[in-house]
Amino acid sequence: MKTSPLLLLPLALLAGNAAFAASDQPAVINGCVIQPESQCPNADLRGADLSNQDLRKINLAGAKLAGANLRHANLDLANLEKADLSGATLNRASLQQANLRLANFTDARLVAIQGWGLFAQAARFNGADLTGAYLEFARLSGAKMQRSTLRAADLEMTWLSKADLAGADLTDANLQEAKLNDANLADAVLSGARRHYATFQGTNMEGCKDCPHDWEK
Repeated sequence: MKTSPLLLLPLALLAGNAAFAASDQPAVINGCVIQPESQCPNADLRGADLSNQDLRKINLAGAKLAGANLRHANLDLANLEKADLSGATLNRASLQQANLRLANFTDARLVAIQGWGLFAQAARFNGADLTGAYLEFARLSGAKMQRSTLRAADLEMTWLSKADLAGADLTDANLQEAKLNDANLADAVLSGARRHYATFQGTNMEGCKDCPHDWEK
């Protein structure tokens, strides 16, 4: 008995829809569901490819993300407190109002991130590349940013009090109204940086190129 071609067509469509539904499910990596608002504290996502993922409000506190690929990921309002993102790539990721307190971004790449109003007090960015990062209103008090690259970064109204920026490159950065009180700018470079209304009370400027050495005079 031959099956009618008209009957085969609906069966093919059903099979195709089932395959599409299966592929549309969020990925799961080491028990962490890769989707907004997931609860993945302390998850092991080292080296994971999370590029272009929507991870808004995800809880990755204490997570291991060393070497992970987070290019273009949306991490707005995410919790990354104490997470390890050393060597990770976050170019053009969005981290607006994310919690990065005490997180480790050593040698990470954060080129052109959208970080409006993020919280990164005491986070580590030593050797990190933040070229062109948008960090207006960010909270970076006490952050470790030695030898970091902040060329052309937007740091307007950013809190950098007691931040360690020794050897950092802030060429052409926007520091208007930034708070750099008691920060360490030893051997940093501020050539071309906009400093209108920025505060430098108690800031260490030893060896700094184009720092406002006479700021308090």
